[in-house]
Amino acid sequence: MSENKKYSPAKTTHRIRDFILYVARLLVAFLLGFVPMWLKSRERSSSLAEAKRQSSLARMENSLASAAIYAQRGDYETARQAASDFFTALRTETTNGADSGLSQAEIAGLQPLLTRRDEIVTLLARGDTACADLLSDLYVSYRELVNQ
Repeated sequence: MSENKKYSPAKTTHRIRDFILYVARLLVAFLLGFVPMWLKSRERSSSLAEAKRQSSLARMENSLASAAIYAQRGDYETARQAASDFFTALRTETTNGADSGLSQAEIAGLQPLLTRRDEIVTLLARGDTACADLLSDLYVSYRELVNQ
């Protein structure tokens, strides 16, 4: 029988252990680079979401303010378009639910403003001077509800 054959299980086990240690070191190095970047990404993502919320609210306020100013100047068609943009954006924000830039309390408070949409747009289409006061009052109400 050939008892002269040399088996080297210790050498093979040593190579496997070295390979596992190498992979473990690579994994640790990857995580050391990945985790801080992931945390920073989450922080930036929340900052971006807040900036989008603020931008959306500012655009809605700007549309309403523009409508009020144009109505006071007698440019009713431009005022009607701006008011329509405001009401469309407001409807979108109030129906977005969890994706909305508004809180549930703000949504509940702004719902009555949406009921005046048809009245205001009709008055602007007719060129009625009373719509300037309505838009100014609507603007003040919007500011009080959103900027609490």
